[in-house]
Amino acid sequence: MAIYAIWNNKGGVGKSYLTFQIASEYARQNPHKKILVVDLCPQANSSSMLLGGMERGEERLSRIHVQQPRRTISGYIEERIRSPYVSPNTGSSYITQVSWHNNSVPSNVYLVVGDEQLETQSSRVSSATSPGPQDAWRIVHLWIRDLITDIQASWNNETNCVFIDCNPSFSIYTELALTAAERLVIPFSADGSSKRAVKAVLALVYGIQRHTGDAQSEFFLNTDRYRMSLPTIYMYVGNRLTQMNSSSASAFRTVVNEIGDEIWNVWRTTPQSFCIHPGGASTPVSQRAFREMFQYEVNDANTASVVSGALGIPIASLTAGQKNVAGKNITVNQSQLDRQVPNIRDLVQSIE
Repeated sequence: MAIYAIWNNKGGVGKSYLTFQIASEYARQNPHKKILVVDLCPQANSSSMLLGGMERGEERLSRIHVQQPRRTISGYIEERIRSPYVSPNTGSSYITQVSWHNNSVPSNVYLVVGDEQLETQSSRVSSATSPGPQDAWRIVHLWIRDLITDIQASWNNETNCVFIDCNPSFSIYTELALTAAERLVIPFSADGSSKRAVKAVLALVYGIQRHTGDAQSEFFLNTDRYRMSLPTIYMYVGNRLTQMNSSSASAFRTVVNEIGDEIWNVWRTTPQSFCIHPGGASTPVSQRAFREMFQYEVNDANTASVVSGALGIPIASLTAGQKNVAGKNITVNQSQLDRQVPNIRDLVQSIE
C-alpha cells in the first residue's frame, strides 16, 4: 500500500487529467487491489472525469453534491470542523464506487468526491489549527490521513493504493494532502512558469532555499517541529508534452532538461527526499540513471486526450473512430492513442 499526492504549485499542468489516467490504468493493471482517489481540489475535475466526463460526469457530480448528508470531501471536512481534535472514525461513509456511475472505469476504483464548497470551508480549517491543544496544528494536518485510515480499516486493510489530487495553490488542503501522502508525483509542462513552480514545490515542502536567507514556509517548519514525515519524491512527469517540429522541439526539450537539472541538484544534496523505486532497482549514481528512475514523459494525444477526459473514458480504453462530445462528432485517430497510451502504461508499471 502506498499513498501518492499528485501536485505542482501551478494550475494547467494536467494534474487532474493525470490523476484520472493513472488511477484508472493502475486499477486495470492491478485488479486485485482497491484503488482510492481523494479529490482535494475544489474544482473537482478528476471527480468529473471519473464519474463520466464533461456532461454525464458533471450531472452526476451535481446530483451527489445535493444529497444529504453530503457524502463528499466537503462533507467530511465539515464533520472534522465540528470535531477538530478527535477523529469521528467515519471516513468510510464518504466513498463512492466509481463504476456505479461510469462503467468505463474499473470496478475497483473508489472516490472521495471533490466539492467546490472546500473553498468556503478553508478559513475555518485554518482557524482550527490555533488556538486549541498544544499540537492542534499537527492534529488538523492529519485529517486526510485519518480519512484514508478509516477507509482502509473498512476494507480490512486489504491491499490498496491511494492517489490524492491536490489543489494547485499551496492552500491548507494542499498541506493536508502532503501530510497524508507518502510519495509525491510532480507533473509539469515544458514552460518557464512550470520550472518556477517546481522550484516552489521544492522550497515549500522540503525547505530547499532558492537564495541564501530566503524565509522557509510555515508548513516546512511545522512538519519539522512536530516531527511529521513528508512525502518523498517518487517521480516528476512531463505531462501531455507536445510533439513539434525540430526547431520548436529543441527549445521545448531545453526547458524539460532544465527542470530535470533542478530536481537532480536536489537529489545530490538531499537524496533522502526521494523514494528509490521498488523492484530491486539500484540507487542512481549518475544523472542519466536518476532520470531513468524519476523522470517520465507523457505525450499529448491531442484530440484523444480531450475526448478521454470529456467522456470519462480512460485513454487505454478509448478506441479510434467517431465520438460524440457535447453534440458534436469528433474523430479520434489511432495514431493519437499510440502517442499516449504506452506512456501511461509504462508510467503506471513503475508505481508500486
